[in-house]
Amino acid sequence: MDRYARWNALLEILTDSGRISVEDAADRLDVSQATIRRDFDQLAQQQMITRTRGGAVANGVSYDLPLRYKTAKHAPEKQRIGAAAAALVSPGMVVALNGGTTTTEVARALAVRPELTGGVDDAQLTVVTNALNIANELLVRSRMKIVVTGGVVRPQSFELVGPLGGNILRDVTLDIALLGVDALDVTLGAAAHHEGEAAMNSLMVARARRVVIIADSSKLGGHAFARICPIDRIDTLVTDSNATQQTLDAFRAAGVTIVTA
Repeated sequence: MDRYARWNALLEILTDSGRISVEDAADRLDVSQATIRRDFDQLAQQQMITRTRGGAVANGVSYDLPLRYKTAKHAPEKQRIGAAAAALVSPGMVVALNGGTTTTEVARALAVRPELTGGVDDAQLTVVTNALNIANELLVRSRMKIVVTGGVVRPQSFELVGPLGGNILRDVTLDIALLGVDALDVTLGAAAHHEGEAAMNSLMVARARRVVIIADSSKLGGHAFARICPIDRIDTLVTDSNATQQTLDAFRAAGVTIVTA
């Protein structure tokens, strides 16, 4: 297990339990206690956790982990979801993508579809995004037209947030918005942990003819701090096969089309 995967596992444990000892963490991850002590010290330096005598406790913000620590979580499901969501895109569309690990997989799936990429002056697809990493993924791997919103960079997600980006989004029309979320609930709608990200996503929803939420099954039925949009604004949900039939039926009853990857 590499360092980032180990840190991701430790942060997930702390999110669930609130605290863990060095000895317990070493046993659960099958590494030495010296390695765990170094991990705890480095995570504490980044203010991800609080170091205690013999262990560590969650800081209360560990639910919103930096993007680089999330990549290993539900990775196979996210790759399948990304491919399924990319299949909803047709040549000539204007597509919005927000930030996150699952939408990064969507971008990668779009980049390898040759029918979506044209020459420099005749791009077959226009992608509007507030995520710097996604813009980079597409720029280096395709000839799509890439539009990046303005705003202030949020290091945790590589997303641009704030009123500067809103000015651009208000002046564009989107055929489809493909949005990753932190939580999706039939009653509460789609939501994000960070209010700035939620505000940018809401603008994308407002400018889109079709709204597609991209979320692995762990996000379904959950809740997060800031609402992106109500359930009746969502046209399609792309999720993985681990979602329960009861959960999917509830979304269908709310008028959402389900695509299972």
